[in-house]
Amino acid sequence: MEAFAWLTVVIAGYLPGSIPAGFLAGRLRGVDIRKVGSGNIGATNAFRMLGKGIGTVVLLIDLLKGLLPCLFFAEFVAGFFPEGQAPKTETLQLLIGVSSILGHNYPCWLGFRGGKGIATTAGVALGLAPVPFGVCLGVWIVFLGVSRYVSVASIAAAVALPVSVAALPGEGVDRFGLLFWIFLLLGAMAIWKHRINIHRLMNGTEHRLWSRREEATN
Repeated sequence: MEAFAWLTVVIAGYLPGSIPAGFLAGRLRGVDIRKVGSGNIGATNAFRMLGKGIGTVVLLIDLLKGLLPCLFFAEFVAGFFPEGQAPKTETLQLLIGVSSILGHNYPCWLGFRGGKGIATTAGVALGLAPVPFGVCLGVWIVFLGVSRYVSVASIAAAVALPVSVAALPGEGVDRFGLLFWIFLLLGAMAIWKHRINIHRLMNGTEHRLWSRREEATN
């Protein structure tokens, strides 16, 4: 019974997270987003290949895939545990959040080849730690504005995620408790998913979000 309960926790996050919004949006436009641009199914490639409107919708869906399950499914899955043996709500929320990110990064519907999980991680952070989320969002915006690389901004935000929890733990949150270690894991996973981007940055072949030429003509 308890093993089934833990499986339910994982599924509660993984299945919503595995909905490939970018891939489905591309299909509606007659495009396999995995075969154009960077080949990634996330919001950044959707912005570039499908347009700003569709890219925004994909971004919001990917964010909500992390936010909604960890906020609203914890009490539901707690009912699958034997009476008195359910973990704390915060623990269930974290596990569901991690599962939703894994669903986005490794969707079973697409051969376990998905996105990089930045927007979905942001959704989890927004739901569980709004102040660190705000810090990470600010870091992302600053680094994007300075570098004009989405990958650089995302890596910087991934580093800021556990650091912000340690620096601003919030009321009733242990500075180096479970939230810190989960966010450290999520930050490391986000950086790992950007390893190809890091290689391109080192080689000078990474694509910028916009170019100086585009700025001059706008």
